[in-house]
Amino acid sequence: MTIRTRLREVPVEQALGLRLAHDLTRIVPGSFKGRAFVKGHVVTEADIPALLDIGKAHLYVMELAAGELHEDEAALRMAEAHRGERIELGRPHEGKVALKSSIQGLVKIDPGYVNEINALGDIALATVLGDRLVEAGGQVAATRVIPLVVEEALVSRVEALAARFRERHGRSPIEVKPLRPMRVGLITTGGEVYSGRIEDRFGPAVRAKLERLGSAVAEQALVPDDRERIVSKIVEYKGKEYDMILLTGGMSVDPDDRTPGAIRAAGADIVSYGTPMLPGSMLLMGYLGGTPVLGLPGCVMHDPHTSFDVLLPRLLAGEEIRREDITAMGYGGLYGC
Repeated sequence: MTIRTRLREVPVEQALGLRLAHDLTRIVPGSFKGRAFVKGHVVTEADIPALLDIGKAHLYVMELAAGELHEDEAALRMAEAHRGERIELGRPHEGKVALKSSIQGLVKIDPGYVNEINALGDIALATVLGDRLVEAGGQVAATRVIPLVVEEALVSRVEALAARFRERHGRSPIEVKPLRPMRVGLITTGGEVYSGRIEDRFGPAVRAKLERLGSAVAEQALVPDDRERIVSKIVEYKGKEYDMILLTGGMSVDPDDRTPGAIRAAGADIVSYGTPMLPGSMLLMGYLGGTPVLGLPGCVMHDPHTSFDVLLPRLLAGEEIRREDITAMGYGGLYGC
């Protein structure tokens, strides 16, 4: 189908009483960029100086043909098609619509779907990375129409692809999962901390990360580098039905570091000991009777973003971490190294 929209060029001085076909932008380098006039605005005599100031000596009057959509209407329909639970839409602006999270949660976006949409041409869907934490009000995606006018059939294809995605996956293409508050048992290992020789720095760091996401450390125990005592504490915490068990310290390959062996000896199924992400490569991910058990590397104490910060929101959202999830952390997993 060929676009048949009629665009009639009108000198700005002859545009009195006419409606603008699209938004007009005003740019002041280094200080402002935004809409000076919105689509549909009726031009008045008082507008003429301002229009000339932004370089608009001529305006377009647009008449859409049957089967054609203006950029704003098309972008809004596409955004509605992609949107899922806990997603809010912004107002159309210059053929763009923002999709924002209504809560703090885990954003779910399928990269294959995004590629399929962008392969259609004349439209764009830009997103953040999926399986990442997003704050309330944070933008997770945006739709964009490239030309001023597109065929309605193209937008209908987008809507059909979104509907097919829902049928196959049981969810919308872009959604945010809420985080469940969890009660966490924290085991801090290491003779130097247990004896009081040095101050525990792991506890405050882990508490801060959990509390920021709505969870809390229900109990913390200091345990020396003794495998049997670490195993005993893991089993005790499992019996207390904590939602997650975290162990800090003793995660390296040093012979004095007993934490990984203790987690195994406690009966945990190990998903992975080690990740391809830096910092955080020495993290252990496992499950003990369905309860997540993690051994945290030392970088969690001082680095703002580690493998733990990637996995924690997914666990709080109720997702099961599999080996392939760990493997995928290498791509885009280099931070501050």
